[in-house]
Amino acid sequence: MEKYSIIPVDKIIERLHYENPWWVSGEIHSSYKSMSRRLYFNLFYPFVQEKDIQRAVVLMGPRRVGKTVMMFHTIDRLLKEDIGPQKIFFIGIDNPIYLHLSLEDILSLCKEAVKQENLEGCYVFFDEIQYLKDWERHLKVLVDSYPNTKFVVSGSAAAALKWHSTESGAGRFTDFMLPPLTFQEYIHLKKMEHLILKDSIVYSGQQIPYCITSNIKALNKEFVDYLNFGGYPEVVLSEKIQSDMGRYVKSDIVDKVLLRDLPSLYGIKDVQELNRFFTYIAYNTGNEFSYESMSKESGISKDTLKKYLEYLESAFLIKVLNKVDINAKRLKRVTSFKVYLTNPSLRTALFSPVSEVDSEMGNMVETAILSQWMHRENLDLTYARWKDRKEGEVDLVLLDDKKFKPLWGVEIKWSNRYFDKPQELHSLIQFCQANDFKSSLVTSIDQSGVKDVADLQFTFLPASLYAYNIGENTLKKKSITEF
Repeated sequence: MEKYSIIPVDKIIERLHYENPWWVSGEIHSSYKSMSRRLYFNLFYPFVQEKDIQRAVVLMGPRRVGKTVMMFHTIDRLLKEDIGPQKIFFIGIDNPIYLHLSLEDILSLCKEAVKQENLEGCYVFFDEIQYLKDWERHLKVLVDSYPNTKFVVSGSAAAALKWHSTESGAGRFTDFMLPPLTFQEYIHLKKMEHLILKDSIVYSGQQIPYCITSNIKALNKEFVDYLNFGGYPEVVLSEKIQSDMGRYVKSDIVDKVLLRDLPSLYGIKDVQELNRFFTYIAYNTGNEFSYESMSKESGISKDTLKKYLEYLESAFLIKVLNKVDINAKRLKRVTSFKVYLTNPSLRTALFSPVSEVDSEMGNMVETAILSQWMHRENLDLTYARWKDRKEGEVDLVLLDDKKFKPLWGVEIKWSNRYFDKPQELHSLIQFCQANDFKSSLVTSIDQSGVKDVADLQFTFLPASLYAYNIGENTLKKKSITEF
């Protein structure tokens, strides 16, 4: 026990008892019990239940999206399914008390704490695993050493975790991404489902099942609130936090990632420069950038910029969207690209809330819609921009990786103008004609319907409804080519 000598063993065991109240009471802390489950819980839980395959579950996602809460909800379900309370262990690796311990050491102390001889049939939860150096190597050893034990770990620096788990844990880890709240989950948490009705819309000449609303004005009010406050479960349910988004989100999410997580993961020296760069990107979410213009405006070298973009994407703070031409062909040299926040409410936290008449609404709506699509893994999303006879752009294009062709293009607008004047959608018309599309989808503020123009059929949908449906279809695991 010499390796534990920095902190007395009894103090570490005391901490373990505090983190695992069900060892005595048979229940999780009441504060977690009272929190609503995310809709993603039902997708996640079967991975924990899976005992036939010898794999650890790696729960990834940005800060404050509810990973720890999901772990406690999982423990709650296991207890309800009669798994013995002393066969479930939870350890928050970010606590300094575990600083000099390996995962194996911690497990030995867990066994000692509950007088267990072995870990047969046990469930072990390691929260914030990224704080342990070489965690993936340690975890792989545990998975191999304890074939009848289920290991579940969580971590915040999403892509870095994913990269490590894929590289080092091949065949040993199952990754599960928990993203910021979708608009659908936001409506669920706010108990506003009465605004949603099951119906259908006409798309590409066919009636397809679709959620519509009984009150678009009320749904849009919720949508604007979602843009400002909707990414994080705690923010959604707390007016106190909403009134001080800057302190809560900026200090607890942005600062910890920019000033602590990323510097420690990637050895970044100038953290203030990274902070300023992120602020610059957040203000301009949804805009097109080039390395030249970025370098000029920020005073940061192009090579450093490329690294910063990679780091911010790895922390799940931003999404970089690359450009294709009118025929959806990739450009040989990446000169310009768009950058989006993964969650529009990050912008509110840094600056101020937007109202539905603000000029920033267009970019915020685009950011929100892209953030709904980001919940689908392995989608090749791009945007199209070209200079031909006329300059044109289509906001969102999905490519078929195998055929190198576009599957669809969507024009994201926060305006009703084009519902009345669809012929003014020059870029979308040109893009559809170039790719032999007969139809496309355009968002609006509150107008729905189908418009025929230039032998094309455009389906118009309020942006809030489109966002809701992407979230719902993602949970249902619908085909990626469906809207």
